[in-house]
Amino acid sequence: MRREEMADLTAFVVVVEERSFTKAAAKLGLSQSALSQIVRRLEARLGLRLLTRTTRSVAPTEAGDRLVQTLAPALENLDASVAALSALRDKPAGTIRITSVEHASDTILAPALARFLPDYPDIRVEITNDYGLTDIVTERYDAGVRLGEQVDKDMIGVRIGPDFRMALVGAPSYFTRQKRPRTPHDLTAHACINLRLPTTGGLWTWPFAKDGHELKVRVDGPLVFNTVTLILGMAVAGLGLAYVAEDLVQAHVADGRLVRVLDDWSPPVPGYHLYYPSRRQPAPAFALLVDALRYRGA
Repeated sequence: MRREEMADLTAFVVVVEERSFTKAAAKLGLSQSALSQIVRRLEARLGLRLLTRTTRSVAPTEAGDRLVQTLAPALENLDASVAALSALRDKPAGTIRITSVEHASDTILAPALARFLPDYPDIRVEITNDYGLTDIVTERYDAGVRLGEQVDKDMIGVRIGPDFRMALVGAPSYFTRQKRPRTPHDLTAHACINLRLPTTGGLWTWPFAKDGHELKVRVDGPLVFNTVTLILGMAVAGLGLAYVAEDLVQAHVADGRLVRVLDDWSPPVPGYHLYYPSRRQPAPAFALLVDALRYRGA
């Protein structure tokens, strides 16, 4: 295969992954017109229509989808092989892409990177916060960060943080208008601030547990967000109840800005894990980062 053909195929995969010529062009460092020309050239060479374009979206045709399914694993292996060559350098190098959630990024990844990266100036790390259960192979991430219970069994999982508890909180001003809930069932009468899950499009179901009894509650309220930062901010403003990681609210509770309720119903949550596919030749940069993130206990 000629170099130009390989470049065209790679560009096509990026367009499908991004579902946008604009985003793909920015990622590839090309103009939109140049990228459109590349895709048209590839379609002409194959004699097949690979993409369906509308004014708002780009999606692969059946032929395009089959091509991506074939190309993605090959490109993943090629990336891993190229990255492994950095072992021949004096210093590890390369870009590591991780999908995470903001709580893990703020409390675990960011502090670890602050310690790790100064010693390895040739390593780049890209973190995308997303509450969806991202397919890291299809989306070409090197690794993902999720709670231990969410890691697929066919992935290698490395614990990077301790177990923690959730906390249900509301502002004092909120509780001047509403009685404090005594059981999770009472939450159906409260304004709860919801988290949207992009994978299913649904809302996160709040888990509770007490004396071996587990309960999941579908709550309702006037506000729905896809970031914990907004959820917490609206709770402090007195607009509803928030159910978030305990460490995020400790300072607010101590200062009286938030009041904790149903403390005895808040269960421990399995800690965050870094997960990634099994690799025969993990890149040296990736192996170093995994070791830096590994949780070794308190």
